[in-house]
Order: sequence, then structure tokens, then C-alpha cells
Amino acid sequence: MSSMERIDENLAYKVKDIELAELGRRDIRLAEHEMPGLMELREKYGKEQPLKGVRIMGSLHMTTQTAVLIETLKSLGADVRWASCNIFSTQDEAAAAIAVTGVPVFAWKGETLDEYWWCTAQALSFPGGKGPELIVDDGGDATMMVLKGLQAEKDPSHLDVDAEAWDEIALLKRLKLIREQDNNKWHRVVEDLQGVSEETTTGVHRLYQLAKEDALPFPAINVNDSVTKSKFDNNYGNRESLIDGIKRATDVMIAGKTAVVCGFGGVGKGCAQGLAAMGAKVVITEIDPICALQAAMEGFEVKTIEEVLDRGDIYVTATGNRDVITVEHMRNMKDKAIVCNIGHFDNEIQVEKLEVEKDVEKIEIKPQVHEFVFGEGHSIILLAEGRLVNLGCATGHSSFVMSNSFANQVLAQIDLWKNKREPGVYMLPKKLDEEVALAHLNHLGVSLTKLNDAQSKYLGIPVEGPYKSHHYRY
Repeated sequence: MSSMERIDENLAYKVKDIELAELGRRDIRLAEHEMPGLMELREKYGKEQPLKGVRIMGSLHMTTQTAVLIETLKSLGADVRWASCNIFSTQDEAAAAIAVTGVPVFAWKGETLDEYWWCTAQALSFPGGKGPELIVDDGGDATMMVLKGLQAEKDPSHLDVDAEAWDEIALLKRLKLIREQDNNKWHRVVEDLQGVSEETTTGVHRLYQLAKEDALPFPAINVNDSVTKSKFDNNYGNRESLIDGIKRATDVMIAGKTAVVCGFGGVGKGCAQGLAAMGAKVVITEIDPICALQAAMEGFEVKTIEEVLDRGDIYVTATGNRDVITVEHMRNMKDKAIVCNIGHFDNEIQVEKLEVEKDVEKIEIKPQVHEFVFGEGHSIILLAEGRLVNLGCATGHSSFVMSNSFANQVLAQIDLWKNKREPGVYMLPKKLDEEVALAHLNHLGVSLTKLNDAQSKYLGIPVEGPYKSHHYRY
């Protein structure tokens, strides 16, 4: 086997250019100022070392903000290994900065799918034939690799399925190679694995489905639905980072354009707000009557995608579903329409089918920006090959947004380690959600109103401390 075929648990790191480390360190220092939640958790738990010696594997975008998360976990005592959860999202300078500190990082921008799964397997492979005791996951790929690997060790025929999606083909190929090298690897991993904390909507859906099928052998915490994660990441983060990705990729004037946002969930709401703030005429597509009603009440048109193909200038998928924009849709769009995705996976847009259309020519404008020219002459501009545009074409959410998300991740990791649970999917306790919010208030100059005795008695809660509210208030 070549070096990229074998898993080498003693490999120190694999990044694009280790010489970028100093540049990455400068970015990390700036990010720390904008990530007060993580810095406060270091201060609060640093002496206690609640994760001392715990083997933690991360499968999450290897960005500057993630570097601050990694160093927070390290400051609480963890033994960390990391890979990105997206082939385009790594900031190479951040990966280098973490690698030189001794944390094994396996990530670089522009990985192939084969390299991606190799990196994930490397991060899951601790020295001495050990696996992680905890996983920080984003989209569920690390969890899926472990469980599919375990399944294949029990019955190798699970690796002989006729897969169609390119990423699944690459995963099955990687698992076959690993099985040849070590046919008991995933049994050992699952035996030691005490929990997973999941970052995204799509990953959480996977976990709930596994739990429903009684196929989840360890507990998992749904970080995505913490208020301080979902509102910040899915809404506030996307309304800025979507614009950042489109602008860096195309330099297009957004004002005056017709922008079509497919989906008006938490992500779609933020995208629509961002585009409208830039002066775009926003149209929403929806399958859900409640989300459609919300979009209408915000003043947005709600149409089917077929109804707007003749006037849409920018298309953004934000559904978490598949085949939302088809090849046929793209054939009928306006010339030079911009098409991108900010939902988790790359199959919201039919990119794989587009790539093999015989009358379509693919032209690289610059990395992660491609023009697809159809036989009759018109073309569309596809960003980040249908993967996350804000990370593929920009650098993702702002540091302050990720401070909220990642503070939840740290608290989830501590909670999983301290509190042994039966297999299943759990939410972080509400008091920890409030702890995350409190950690960010000083940075914004916020002063909380305190209850008086009469108000406290009326509500049945203590005068001191945060308001122990019900979820509906958010």
C-alpha cells in the first residue's frame, strides 16, 4: 500500500504547508478576542482539567475558529486529533498553526474524496491501536465511518453495495483498505467510544434515525438545537457568511438582483435576511406551510423554483434535502445565473449529474468557481462545486458566532465524559445553554435586568442568576 492508502497512527500531521503556521497563529490571536465564550471556558475549567487525558477526535471544518476550539479542548486536558468535515473548508494557515503545536491535524483545502476519507480515518486512529473516547462531529461523517466500519467487520458484504454517490464510493473503498490492514479496528473504537457531540442539523437527523433503528451504540448530544447554536450559527452566521462567499467568488453586485433561497428554515431565514439587506429581491421556495407563511409575513415572495427560473439571478439551497436544484433547472436558468449551496451536503444541487452531461463544458474561473456552459450556449456559475459556499469560497461564520457554537461543543464534551448515559440522542441542559449566552454578554456591553422579589415570587424562580425560562421565549 502507498502512504495515502495505509493508516499511520504515528504520523504527526498532514497539512498543505507547515510554513504557514505563523500566519495562522496571527489569525488565531485575533479570533480569540472575538471568541469570549471559549476563552471564559478556559478560565473557568482550566484548573479542573475535566477532559484530562481524554482522547477526542474532531471532524469539523479546520478553520481559524476551529483552531481556538481545539486549543480550548487541549487547555482542559484533552488529547486531540483533527480532520476537516469538508474538502474545501480548511484554512491551510490554521491547520499549520495547530499542527506545529503537536496536535495531529489531517486537513488541507482541496482534498479529493479519497484523501478526505483517509484524513478522517487518520484522525480516528490514536497511537497504540486506540480510537477516540469522544468525537466532535459535524455532519456525522466520523460517526458514519465508525458505524459502517463496525458493520463491515461483522459482515464484509456491507462494503459491496452498488453505491452511486461519489463520496459513498470513496468511503467504501477506504473502509475496504482499512479492513485489509486491521479487521478489528472499529470494534476497538466502539468499545472505547463514550459519546459524540453533533454540530449540524443533517448530522442530528442521522443520529435520530440511527437511534430509532437501535443502531446507535453510544450516547450523542444534539448541539445543533441548543438555542445559542442554532440561532447564532444557522441564522445570524449565515446572513453574513453567505454574502461573504458570493462576493469573494464572483464580485457580483447583489443589489437589484433576484435571489432565490430554497428553504426558509433557520439557515434560509438568515440567508434571506442577508440578501435582502444587500438590496436583493428575495424569493423563497418551500415545502412546509408554516415556513412558507413565515416567509410571506416577512414580505418575501414564495414561489416554486420552476416559476422563477426566468428571472432568478442567484440561487441558494438551504434545505438539508437532495436534488433541490436539478440539471433540468440549471438548463432553464438565466444566462450566468449564480448557483450555490449553504445546506450541509453537496447533493442539494445535482452536481454529479451535471458533471457527466455530454453537452456541458466545465470551465474553471478560479478555485471553487466554475462556469458550466450548456450546448445551446448559455451558462451558469456554480460555486464551491455545490458544497458549503461560505466555507468553500470564504472562511465561514464570524468568530463571535462560532464562539457560541463551539462553547456548546466544549460543554457537550465535558457533559458526555462526566455523565455516563445509555445510547441515545440527548440535548444539553438548558442551564448550559444559558451559560453560553452569559459568557458572551460582556463582550457586547449587555446588562441584564434583575427580578425583584415580587417578580421572583410570581414566576417561582430565584432572584439571582439567569432567567430559567421556557424554550418558547426564544
